[in-house]
Amino acid sequence: MTKKKADIGSKRLISLSPDKWVRWLTQNPNLTVKEIISSDFQWVARENDVLLKVNSPQQGDFLILNELQLRYKKNVPQRINAYTALAIEKYNLPVYPVLINIFPNSKVEKIPHCYQSEFMGIKSYQDYKVINLWEIDAKIVFEQELTTLLPFVPILKGGGDEMVVRQAVQLLRDNEKLEELEPLLSFFASFVLSIPLVQQIMRWDMVVLRESPWYQEILKEGLTRGEKQGIEQGIEQEGIKLVSKLIQRRFGEISPALMLQIQQLKLDKLENLAEELLDITKIEQVEKWLQDNSN
Repeated sequence: MTKKKADIGSKRLISLSPDKWVRWLTQNPNLTVKEIISSDFQWVARENDVLLKVNSPQQGDFLILNELQLRYKKNVPQRINAYTALAIEKYNLPVYPVLINIFPNSKVEKIPHCYQSEFMGIKSYQDYKVINLWEIDAKIVFEQELTTLLPFVPILKGGGDEMVVRQAVQLLRDNEKLEELEPLLSFFASFVLSIPLVQQIMRWDMVVLRESPWYQEILKEGLTRGEKQGIEQGIEQEGIKLVSKLIQRRFGEISPALMLQIQQLKLDKLENLAEELLDITKIEQVEKWLQDNSN
């Protein structure tokens, strides 16, 4: 029997409890979601964009634009501005744009809450709400039953504690409809807990996890930054940095000899090693993998 492909992208997560999600986003307890219409919005190519048709007793029907980013990028304000304008034109409804950032950037960066530009005296301006998940207290996920945020609990404020992660896992297991989210929860837990502990607490289903757009995006994040330079060497250098950080996060400082082996890897093997690191639990396994895959 062929296993059904897992759907643990933004649209699936929001659809689990859309009313609670929009009420939390807007802090308006009277909203109800009438439709998830992102699939009809052909301009949107990324799986992390979700457009909701919402009703309010006060404002009537309007749209909530959900823009989920792994990390904030400088082109996001322009993207939200364009997306909002296209949504207004197509659906003839007001739009409430929200930007949700999952991880902070490594450098300190102030995230703007609006898009603004001026050309030859003509000004453009678009506000949007910004939510940084690392600033959100993990307690509210349980208190408000925010099912959409359950997989992100480990990276929320105060969510990196083992007992908090176990609580999130138990909630997923208590509901058969949510069991597919456990690999995603384990993925984010691996950023704050050791891999052996994560494997002990929850199921570690790499087949399901690899189908997640979150996994694919973060895996490629460091490997694709060099594309702007147009040189393969730039991509490889970013890949080396990413893999080195992953190893350091899990096993501590890297020996000079091991670092030299990593630096000699080509792009395809760097990407393979990044995947393997989600299963590897000992530094000796890293050393063995490098011996078996030396260029």
